[in-house]
Amino acid sequence: MADDDRGVRERLAELEAEVKAEADASRARKEEALARLREQKAEQSELRARQQAIVAKSKPKAAKREREHDDDDPSSGIAGAIELANRANRVKNELARKPGKGEKSWLVSGVASLALGPLGWLYAGSLRESIPASTIWVLLLGLASKILPTLLLWPVLMVVMPLSGIAGVVYALQYNRHGGRQRLFDKDKDKKQLPSGS
Repeated sequence: MADDDRGVRERLAELEAEVKAEADASRARKEEALARLREQKAEQSELRARQQAIVAKSKPKAAKREREHDDDDPSSGIAGAIELANRANRVKNELARKPGKGEKSWLVSGVASLALGPLGWLYAGSLRESIPASTIWVLLLGLASKILPTLLLWPVLMVVMPLSGIAGVVYALQYNRHGGRQRLFDKDKDKKQLPSGS
């Protein structure tokens, strides 16, 4: 019996030692994890402080740039309002006058472009832009009408057709200003292609 008691006590002592070792190891892991977390927090706060310092330095420069831009911007203040009113008045006068001989009606161009899409651009638009756009438009409409139900085409048409009508009006106004068909898109492309000597 005494041997059994001694064996049980030894076994209990061993178990207590194992439990204590596991508790010590667990405590050491927790302390190590907490130390890592503290380091990360310190690094994050240091990074945040550096970022705030950079932002604080760049804010005055950005504010100065913005003030300089506002001073150079013609649309700021009274001068900008007057310029905007003058432009609106010129456009109103242009739209109010009847087209003379050899000029295109902006109303016809706008309605044709609104109803027919890019096909209406052929009335006053640049042929370089109108013909490819019309061809693509007809092909896309033909393809879409075969694939998509008409109900799904309506939202697209409700966006595209007014934009096309606006482009038609602009084409007619450009035609009348310059006395011929003018391009709306890629105007700068021709300037870039000119040789540097010319």
